Amino acid sequence: MKKLNILLLGGTKDSTELIKHLKVNYDTDILTTTTTEYGSKLALEAGSDETISRPLLKDEIIELINDSDFDLLIDATHPFAEHITQTSVSVSKICEIAYIRFERPSLNLDDFDTSHIIYAKSFENAGEIISKEIPDGNVLHFAGANTMEDVLKNVSKERFYPRVLKVPKSMEKCEKLGIDDEHIIAMKGAASLKENIDLIEKYDASVMITKESGEIGGVIEKIEAANQKDISLIMIKRPVIKELNKKDIVSNLDEFDKKLESLF
Repeated sequence: MKKLNILLLGGTKDSTELIKHLKVNYDTDILTTTTTEYGSKLALEAGSDETISRPLLKDEIIELINDSDFDLLIDATHPFAEHITQTSVSVSKICEIAYIRFERPSLNLDDFDTSHIIYAKSFENAGEIISKEIPDGNVLHFAGANTMEDVLKNVSKERFYPRVLKVPKSMEKCEKLGIDDEHIIAMKGAASLKENIDLIEKYDASVMITKESGEIGGVIEKIEAANQKDISLIMIKRPVIKELNKKDIVSNLDEFDKKLESLF
C-alpha cells in the first residue's frame, strides 16, 4: 500500500487509538482536527503529524482538502457530534475523496439491569423529565459542557452538578451559564464505578444524565452506579445520521483494516 495522506476529524479516545494504529501499521502522514487544545495535545501524543485545534466550518474543510494532497478523510468524532458527521459525508462527496466513518458500537444492554434507565430523545427533553418526574435531589450531568444549556432550560442551577473536562473552554461555559464553582466537577477521562458512586453520595444526587456513547464512554459504570445507589439514569439516545452510508461505517480496528484495504 502506498503512503497515505490522511485528514482525520478527531477529538475522541477512538481517534487517538486509531492514530496509534495507523502509525504502527501503515505509512501515513496524518493531520488531525479537534475542537480543543486538549484534544490536539492527545492527538499529537498519539502520533499525529499535525493538528488543527479549533472547530472548522464546512468550507474550511473543503478548502483544506482542495489545497492538500489527501487520500482519505476519516471521521472519528463522537457519536453525538451529529453536525460534523453530516458535514464530513457531504465534504467527501463534494471533494470526491475516500471516506471512512469510525464509530464506536452501541452498547448491548441485554445482560444488564436497565430498570433505572430513563431514555430521552434530547438534552432538553432530559431536563423536562427531571423537572416533572424527579423534582427532588441533585442532578449529576455526565454528558459534557456543550449540552448543559439545554438541560438548564428546565432544571435549576442550584440542583445541577456538571462533570466537565478541566480545560478553559469548559470552565468558560460553566461561568457563562452561571454555574457555581462548587458545583463544577472537573475531571479527565471516564469515571470508574467507585468514582461514580462517590460522586452520587457526595452531591446527594437523585439522577444522572449521560449519552448512549458506548462502552468506551463509561456508560456501563454509570448504569451500575445508578443501580447500586437506586437512582435514575437518564440516557440520551444516539442520533441516527441519515446521510451516512452503512458501508462507510466501521466500529473496530479489524473492520477498519479491511475497509482500508478495499479502498487502497
